[in-house]
Amino acid sequence: MELQFYRGKRVLVTGHTGFKGSWLTAILRDAGAEVLGYSVDAPDAGLFALAGLEKEIAHVTGDVRDYAHLQRVFSDFSPELVFHLAAQPIVRESYKNPRHTYETNVMGTVNVLEAIRNTPSVRSAVLITTDKVYRNDESGHGCREGDVLDGWDPYSNSKSCAELAAASYRRSFPELPPVSTARAGNVLGGGDFGADRIIPDCVRATRRGETVVVRSPGSVRPYQHVLEPLFAYLLIAERQLAEPALAGAYNVGPEDESCVTTGALADLFCAEWGEPAAWEARPEPNAPHEAGFLRLDCGKLREAFGWTPRWDIRQCMAQTVRFYRLLLAGGDARAEMTRQIEAYRAKEQRIAYGPSNP
Repeated sequence: MELQFYRGKRVLVTGHTGFKGSWLTAILRDAGAEVLGYSVDAPDAGLFALAGLEKEIAHVTGDVRDYAHLQRVFSDFSPELVFHLAAQPIVRESYKNPRHTYETNVMGTVNVLEAIRNTPSVRSAVLITTDKVYRNDESGHGCREGDVLDGWDPYSNSKSCAELAAASYRRSFPELPPVSTARAGNVLGGGDFGADRIIPDCVRATRRGETVVVRSPGSVRPYQHVLEPLFAYLLIAERQLAEPALAGAYNVGPEDESCVTTGALADLFCAEWGEPAAWEARPEPNAPHEAGFLRLDCGKLREAFGWTPRWDIRQCMAQTVRFYRLLLAGGDARAEMTRQIEAYRAKEQRIAYGPSNP
């Protein structure tokens, strides 16, 4: 969890204005990195804006589907390290607009790989996909990196294609710097305002005084705090620069006990938030397909890097609820990001944050 490696490094982050991108940007800036972000316009009420991160980094508005522009940005900035997070990340949106999803997630990734290949300054890169890249038979075992890549829906399948593209580039171009892909589980944390995401839905409903509606309370997911995969990405990028043979595909997920049902997650949220938070199951008729069971086997990441998760699902929920309650009270989002980053690095034990004490 030491971050001295990143001090003074030139780091390019695509998708830096999103939820995960904002947290990664904050970590890198706290570490003293020089960051350039490349993303479509940031949402006015998103975490990137609320935390004032646009004042801390160079920000370029652009679309990863536009290769000519992307390559100019790479050439002008000459990054040493690249983290590719830009994506169309919503399963349900991918059913509505599959073409846009594939263009962004597949050709956008190919464009980033080409820019890396054609920019001599790049020394290491990590491309972010998803835990949903696998052909999931829901047998109960944790998916492993060698399992078949065959995501069901357009979002998941587009990320499977992105994984294949990255693997092909690693095999085909010996001059390519070490490039890894990271298949992260479902992330939670303060400042996520995404649609069709369980914790933002919980917060929105509770603020309105409504009962949280949970479509599939029996679905199992590998839930983890957003800082877990981000620190794994940082570790991979650093270590593979020194040991290029480490470049490859890695699952990043929680311990098995944190792979809980959506209903159990809603229970944890309500308990941590306090009254009037409550939820009810309400199945959605004719809903598009979503897996009922998903878990990751992260043995490869543990063996290669000695990595282990730091916060279990209860610690994750405590920090997440604290952040949202602080936002609602008008608190300093950027200062809270730094506090949680430092707490995570110090492996802070869970603190009981009461509903009226964010």
